[in-house]
Amino acid sequence: MQHIKNIIFDLGGVIINLDTNRTIAEFNRLSYMPFEAIYTQAQQSSLFDDFDKGLISTEEFFNAIRKEIRYDGPDAELLRAWNAMLLDVPERRLDVLVKMKQNYNTFLLSNTCEPHIAAFEHDLYIEHGVKNFNDYFDGVYYSCRMGMRKPNKEIFEFVLKQNDLKPEDTVFIDDSIQHVKGAGECGISAFLLPKGEEIGDFLKSLGLL
Repeated sequence: MQHIKNIIFDLGGVIINLDTNRTIAEFNRLSYMPFEAIYTQAQQSSLFDDFDKGLISTEEFFNAIRKEIRYDGPDAELLRAWNAMLLDVPERRLDVLVKMKQNYNTFLLSNTCEPHIAAFEHDLYIEHGVKNFNDYFDGVYYSCRMGMRKPNKEIFEFVLKQNDLKPEDTVFIDDSIQHVKGAGECGISAFLLPKGEEIGDFLKSLGLL
């Protein structure tokens, strides 16, 4: 893949360790209503899509969750359950990002929401002493600040156009197959990161590192 000039990375499950089952388990602890009926990694209700796109506020999101799962406890418990999926960012992955930025135009493209951004940026500072991911990429794109989300083609087309990137010169790596398919529809060389495989090892297998 010697012609590749640009690499777009997903965040959760690629850079940040992520376990959506922890969030499902925490919500199930708060309510007898099965949370997996409305949310999984592969599929979710429109409520979560709207939150990912920044179309509703955190207050509106949690109020809707309350109704869905019939919960009347404090917001702090809802926030704790929602953030439970966010784990750590291993130092070795940050080292990989530094190397990749030296040789490619690199971008971060994540479906995420403001509470998650606040949580992982806080953890990033506590664990690694950096405030955010901005220094590790040429561009950082969060769905909730764009009004669009993966796997819709428009979000990939936006990143390509804004940075004057040619899809045939671009690689996209994600841990969700539906997002990989969405990028592929735009002509981007899109790859699914195998579960349990380190991003550094995967980049080496592609001949990019």
